[in-house]
Amino acid sequence: MSEPSFPGAVASERQHTIESTGVRLHALEWGDPQAAPVVLCHGMWDHARSFAVLAPLLAQRFRVIALDARGHGDSEWAHAYTWAADVLDIVNVLRWLGRRAHLIGHSKGGGQVTEAACVAPDLVSKVVNLDGFGPPSLPEDEKPTPERMAHFLDARRRIAQRRWRPYPSLDDLVERRQAQNPRLSREWLRYFLFYGAQESQDGWRWKHDPHMEHGFGPWRPDWIGPSYGALRAPLLAVTGSEPDTWGPLPPAILAERVAHVKHLERATVAGAGHFVHMERPRETAALISDFLGS
Repeated sequence: MSEPSFPGAVASERQHTIESTGVRLHALEWGDPQAAPVVLCHGMWDHARSFAVLAPLLAQRFRVIALDARGHGDSEWAHAYTWAADVLDIVNVLRWLGRRAHLIGHSKGGGQVTEAACVAPDLVSKVVNLDGFGPPSLPEDEKPTPERMAHFLDARRRIAQRRWRPYPSLDDLVERRQAQNPRLSREWLRYFLFYGAQESQDGWRWKHDPHMEHGFGPWRPDWIGPSYGALRAPLLAVTGSEPDTWGPLPPAILAERVAHVKHLERATVAGAGHFVHMERPRETAALISDFLGS
């Protein structure tokens, strides 16, 4: 099958393999290698080319590196997936760069770049979080207990041998993802999923590791806001104006969480849902560029 195209999507100029705790991570790069670096981190089940329109816009001023998280895209699969491992991967990419960088992340990636900036403050200049502020608080009876932890571990064991079923065609994958994210166009998803899946003799399968399905373990969303208190870098908190599958949070909950950030700016992308960088890449790039400065 020939490579699909999408208006504004630009192939990367360089590719890299970066080792982190024994896992080979794949990264794409756009822009002048001597410019100030920006590291882009995607959300759950996505991959580096989710930024294929945003990245070249930012690359007019910055060196832009988009990472495939472990178990996603063309990065290696791992034996287990923890939140801390993903955060350490981001820190190791910063160490690989060898200079301070800006961090930008969407959804899961937004939460993880924010934490990476807390872990390695001397390596991070500014942070942009694209609707990555976590889920609403859990009801009191769903908070972590020994029983919930046991259930989580049992579920991990059950899916350890899981393999994605094949889809007859790329268009079938597009329809599956579009049903989950109806705000994303089929034209975009066809481009995006061409790189997020692979074709074999029996059909198309997702590239990402199904072992990640049950997330990162029992955990309380109430911990998110207080964790932001350790952030030294300025943070731009971006959300879309339209209700969507995974966001934005109710205004009161979001306000309470970001209230812990010492140096905060907030912005809303009009006409976008959760995937602001896919739906409104030019508007999102303009907000980011203004925030990062020269």
